[in-house]
Amino acid sequence: MRMSIIAVIASVCAASLAAPAWEGPKPAPLTSVSTVDLKRYTGRWYEIARYPNRFQRECASDTTAEYELKPNGKVGVVNTCRKSDGATKKASGTAKVVDPSNARLKVTFFWPFYGDYWIIGLDPEYRWAVVGEPGRKYLWILSRMPHMLEADYQQAVEQARAAGYDPHRLVRTPQSVSLK
Repeated sequence: MRMSIIAVIASVCAASLAAPAWEGPKPAPLTSVSTVDLKRYTGRWYEIARYPNRFQRECASDTTAEYELKPNGKVGVVNTCRKSDGATKKASGTAKVVDPSNARLKVTFFWPFYGDYWIIGLDPEYRWAVVGEPGRKYLWILSRMPHMLEADYQQAVEQARAAGYDPHRLVRTPQSVSLK
């Protein structure tokens, strides 16, 4: 009896080691929007929600991104947030366009390291945007206003879901700026 239990346990262990882990269906390759007018895209954006990530772990609220088109065709980037102690955290970087649509950029805050910045959803009036990257590790929902209409937010979330992102991972970003 004891040997048969050991044999069953050994068989289960061997089978679990041999079988590949089920990861679920792989999403289709990420696509970006068809075109972005960088002049319209520049300016201030308020972060409405994001996937948690290591480089924003100190950001508690009031997260913004400011984009400026440079004469050399690159985009200046300044990300700002408020930490839980009330102090402001700021990071400055540069983005370069890597696709004729202007929807795919590479951004660096610490040269020579670049990360993908793909605009995967964009309101026709440039009121909100959904930004991600091909590995689907990072996701941001941005708005021109500090607060987004719930219907617009749900539309942005649906675009993220359609692109293969899990909307349950999104964390809303508190914005203390009021619309008075």
